[in-house]
Amino acid sequence: MGSHSHEVTDAILETLKRAGTGLKDADVRFALAGGCAAYARGAAPSLHDVDFVLVREDVDPALEALARLGFRIVRPPEDWLVKAYDEQGHLVDLIFRVADREVTPDLIKRAEPLTASAVILPVLDATDLVISWLLPLSEHSCDYGSLLPQVRALREQVDWNRVASVSAPSPYASTFLTLLERLGVLREPAVATTEPLWP
Repeated sequence: MGSHSHEVTDAILETLKRAGTGLKDADVRFALAGGCAAYARGAAPSLHDVDFVLVREDVDPALEALARLGFRIVRPPEDWLVKAYDEQGHLVDLIFRVADREVTPDLIKRAEPLTASAVILPVLDATDLVISWLLPLSEHSCDYGSLLPQVRALREQVDWNRVASVSAPSPYASTFLTLLERLGVLREPAVATTEPLWP
């Protein structure tokens, strides 16, 4: 990784620290998601922005907390997230729906306190994190290549049978699990054995 990549990673982690601390101080129910969550769980840094999942009712308090810190708030037309930019233009996505499923308090409760950018923040459970990547896969967005290194790094932390159960209706997610088996990332096939309830 070149020096520019290090600078970008350091800047994103600083944004993560400021935003995460602000949300904690505001008692918002949230968890770190996306590439930053994978990084907190031991994956190599692949950081372009900061993703938090949160319960819909906590979106406004979260935005107020970030606005107090100087973040610029943007409400895009999509009905599943809102955006906040810090003074350097680094993006924080606040996601309250994943693949048409509302983020629930239970999803947040399963998050694990981990150190991310020198602060302890709730980080999505590894199984939930992988599910949150697989469910949105579609014919318009199906980049297995970028998912592979992240998933490979987390594989020991993931309940693959639960992933298989939740993602069974999606041909794109199911095909990715087959790919993981063929590549030897999974030691044995993931089997849909539980209720496909998520989040």
